[in-house]
Amino acid sequence: MPAVTIKDITVLPRIISDPTLRARAVRSVTTAPQGYEGEGFPVRRAFAGIDMAQLDPFIMMDQMGEVEYAPGEPKGTPWHPHRGFETVTYIIDGIFDHRDSNGGGGTITNGDTQWMTAGAGILHIETPPESLVMSGGLFHGFQLWVNLPAAKKWAAPAYQDLRARDVALLASEDGGSLIRVIAGELAGHQGPGSTQTPITLVHATVQAGAELRLPWCKDYNALVYVASGFGYVGEERRPVQTGQTTVFGDGDTIVVRAADVQESRSPELDLFILGGQPIKEPVAWMGPFVMNTRREVLQAFEDFQKGLLGTIPAVHQSLDVHGAPKTVVEG
Repeated sequence: MPAVTIKDITVLPRIISDPTLRARAVRSVTTAPQGYEGEGFPVRRAFAGIDMAQLDPFIMMDQMGEVEYAPGEPKGTPWHPHRGFETVTYIIDGIFDHRDSNGGGGTITNGDTQWMTAGAGILHIETPPESLVMSGGLFHGFQLWVNLPAAKKWAAPAYQDLRARDVALLASEDGGSLIRVIAGELAGHQGPGSTQTPITLVHATVQAGAELRLPWCKDYNALVYVASGFGYVGEERRPVQTGQTTVFGDGDTIVVRAADVQESRSPELDLFILGGQPIKEPVAWMGPFVMNTRREVLQAFEDFQKGLLGTIPAVHQSLDVHGAPKTVVEG
């Protein structure tokens, strides 16, 4: 699993545990159902079955893959609209191209993130590059939807290209965990993602038998999704495994432990850890639109049909997989 790795974890800043902090208790553990998205790539619906009030400000999250494609098999999504929220696509293994009607986009690969603010409305497409379609290969990533408060749902669309090299890297106190801060703040360290809604987004890899204690903002909710491996959550040591999401209650610290024995193909516990400040506004969600009222959702569909959410082609000034500038015209 490439994502972002480091040869010597001892050179990284360490998160020192504070014994006075109160560990968050486990509220629930749910198992993600599996399905297909876009043109047919497999996903796990990480938040299925969880009360939306406990997810706020998040709407949904899909684990895309892990899948080993044969030549000709890689799939993506066709052009489609969004309004009222942000999409965050994080790639662990593989390559993905993003284009949108606002001129944003680029190629992301191991450890990169594309962060798109749909705002008042946008069209976008996510596809594997032709080279990957021809060759096949491993693909694994996440897509997260982050809600926007009513005051920001009508903001102009925007795009952030977050490179793996910019992610903040930390180590746990015992050196048994590599922590990648993608967005928000953790223990005084800031991730590169600029968020419209206050959140923290972390990808952590925990060695077998190691314990991870993360200080967590009291005002945020706390969610931990197991991308791969076996472990335990909370001081109560509730068992979790691949495809399960833990919702934590109130407190100061998230506690996760990796089981002593892991699978040979996945020798570590891989976690997607996230939380944010709840928006506490009504949510009307239908298909690609997340608004506050049903009338606003219906208006979004009408605006899309009228061509008001964006047009194609768009001229993109972006970076290629090597970080070099490139210009792409969609059409």
